[in-house]
Order: sequence, then C-alpha cells, then structure tokens
Amino acid sequence: MAYESIYLENEIHVENIYTVHYFEYRSDFHFEGERHNFWEFQCVDKGNAEVQTDSGSHVLNRGQVIFHKPNEFHTLSAIGKSAPNIVVVSFGCNSPCMKFFENRILNISDTERNLMGLLIAEARRCIASPLDDPYMEKMEKRQDSLFGSQQLIRLYLEQILIYMIRRNTVPQLSMPLGKFANFKNNSATYNKILFYLEEHIREYVSIEDICHDNLIGRSQLQKMFRDHHHCGVIDFFSQMKIEFAKQLIRENQMNFTQISDFLGYSSIHYFSRQFKKISGMTPSEYASSIKALSERES
Repeated sequence: MAYESIYLENEIHVENIYTVHYFEYRSDFHFEGERHNFWEFQCVDKGNAEVQTDSGSHVLNRGQVIFHKPNEFHTLSAIGKSAPNIVVVSFGCNSPCMKFFENRILNISDTERNLMGLLIAEARRCIASPLDDPYMEKMEKRQDSLFGSQQLIRLYLEQILIYMIRRNTVPQLSMPLGKFANFKNNSATYNKILFYLEEHIREYVSIEDICHDNLIGRSQLQKMFRDHHHCGVIDFFSQMKIEFAKQLIRENQMNFTQISDFLGYSSIHYFSRQFKKISGMTPSEYASSIKALSERES
C-alpha cells in the first residue's frame, strides 16, 4: 500500500517564554505597571487583585485570568484583606488566533487550572531563576533539567490556550447536526450544559441543579442526553469524572485519595466503586496497566 501522510496544523505556536512566575504577594502589594512587545496573562489562584490597563480598571477574583496583548500597559495591585497568589506567564506568539484573547477576562476550568499547575511544576524543574522574583527580566535555565522539560512548558501553555479558545467558542464544539436533527434548535443549550458540567466537574451536581442553573426541564434534559449519548445526564457526568480521574492517574501527580477528594467524591471507597463500574478496572489496576505499557521496552 502507498501511504500518504497528512500535515498537522499548528493553530497556536508559542515561539518563546519570557517569564513564568508564581507570586504569593502581600496584601498591600502594588506594581506600578509596564508595557512590552509580547503577550502576558495574570491568573488569580487565591484572593483578589485589581489590574489597570489601557482599557480601564478590572477586578479579578480567584480563578479568573486576564490577557494583555503586546504593548498593552498593565499594572497589578492586591485588594481586599487576603494576600493574593498570582500566576504570571509572558510569552511570544504570533498565531492569528491570539486575537481571541485581546481584552479578555476569562474564568479558568479545572482542566486549565491543572495544566497551569503542571506548567509551574515543569518550570521549577528546568528554570534556575526563582519563580517568585518580580524583578526578574531574564530566566536562567538549569543545567540538570529533565529531558523534555522546556518542550513540556511550551506544550502545556499551548494546551491552556487551545482549551480556553475551544471552551469559549461554542461553534467549535457543536455536534454534527445531521445525526441529531431533532436537536437542531437545541445545540446552544446542549453546549451550554456541557460547559456547565465541565465547570462543576469537582462538585456533586444533581439533576435538579443542572435543570435550575440551565433553565431546562428535567424530561427535555434527559431526552437530550439519551439521544446524544444513550444515557442520562448524571450517568454522562459520572463518565466525565472518571475520564478526568484517568487523566490525573496518568499524570501521576496525585494519589488515589487526593484524586477522589479533588473530584468531589464522598469517599475513596465510593470513588473506587464508580471507577470500576465505568472503566471495568479499579484505579490501581488502571494505573498498573498504564505503567506497564509505559515501561515496556520498544
């Protein structure tokens, strides 16, 4: 057979990284401001902050991120009684789709928060400069960094940007309407509920909560998910949780108890039962199978 390859497009390509910071500021912190010819985002991990830009003043709460396009002036100040923790990442990227982030304040999802954590952890492995130095203008690489660390930083950052664009651009996530013709007028509602479930992946959510928060009737909601996925919405949400648990197991950053708590399960025993019910394996069996595959010699 004559195989032909396909070219894989780079929708977003980060050319370089200027700074990766995790700041634990004092409650009276104030940064006078700057402008530079590359992108930057500031994400609040704890507390609150106020940002002044060319377009005005903005208050950021925990879990919110603001993007500054190249040459946009921006300041940063702590507000409130709680000292804020802020992630600051600045980078060079000329991809056209970055226009999406201009003048944007977004709420981050759990997936994006997890990726930010991985990015910070990887930066600590390959950057010798302290990540909490607000006056650092040039990061120094570690000589003993792990294989692929620099590439992983770029990949994690690109994933964060891709997930944010996907999650906030409904048409990219709409289902093929030919297969679901009866839901042609409900695609926006369906996508809204998917986003809602992703945002609440770490919580216990009842069918009443979903109906109330999305202004949809119980029977209409159940019919929508049975037609799309051949199961009820709560069963679908359970599958989402277990898929996220699998991802966390593969990343090997948390133990099973931590994953259970992270995803809002009432106990490790209930988490294990749900995991086996949906995946056919216990968490330990799943982790061992992935480990065995990853350590198999090529």
